[in-house]
Amino acid sequence: MSAEMGARRFGRMNWLGLYTLIWREVMRFATVWSQTILAPLVTAALFIAIFSLAIGAKRGDVMGVPFVHFIAPGILMMTVIQNAFANTSSSLVISKVQGNIVDTLMPPLSPLELVVGYMAGGIARGILVALCTMAVIFPFIGLGVTHPLWALVFVILGAGFLGLVGVVAGIIAQKFDQIAAITNFIVTPLSFLSGTFYSIEGLPNWLYVVSHVNPVFYLIDGLRYSVLGVSDSSPVLGLAVAGGATVAVAFVAWAMFRSGYRLKS
Repeated sequence: MSAEMGARRFGRMNWLGLYTLIWREVMRFATVWSQTILAPLVTAALFIAIFSLAIGAKRGDVMGVPFVHFIAPGILMMTVIQNAFANTSSSLVISKVQGNIVDTLMPPLSPLELVVGYMAGGIARGILVALCTMAVIFPFIGLGVTHPLWALVFVILGAGFLGLVGVVAGIIAQKFDQIAAITNFIVTPLSFLSGTFYSIEGLPNWLYVVSHVNPVFYLIDGLRYSVLGVSDSSPVLGLAVAGGATVAVAFVAWAMFRSGYRLKS
């Protein structure tokens, strides 16, 4: 009996197509590594140097650890999530502006495969940025990793979450100015105001409550626990909240690809 017209011939998953999309997304940032890997590393090093020189010697310990050690995991996660977001959002917007988004939509890739492919590219860039940052900066400030497995989990989760947010933003945006606005007014404030440079224990009550519904806070706090062994909240709770937020954003991205919202018009 002949296959139903329009039916996929790849089974439940088009593994070759998914691999090709992931490889394309990885090669996008790998070919311009000086912008996508080296630049974030230099930015993270500058943050550490500035806070170490300007505040570190005067600031007392935070949660029982030196101030520079306290902010290092937050700066690391901030770098990871900003680059994961940039990877997926820029890929989609560039394709839409150049008019070649059809090259991604025409192949036999399901909405789920598109979501996974773009997210995997963001995760790959996030992990590579994290590894380079830890390898170069952490030994310089005398910092190790207390729980390596937890660190890997939170880096992957952080890159996945913001990578998916980047997918949604890239689908919504029609031009580069809109992505820049989302980055400046949403992503950057979230990464700065989620406990990167301070413990939320010192915040006013209303900000303390707001922080506990912010998934990025749990990502930063979870990575801080992974590196230092101390945190404002339970890493298990952080894993649950950030994981739930990631699944929710993944569903939104899947629905957008499935409907063709701002992609097929």
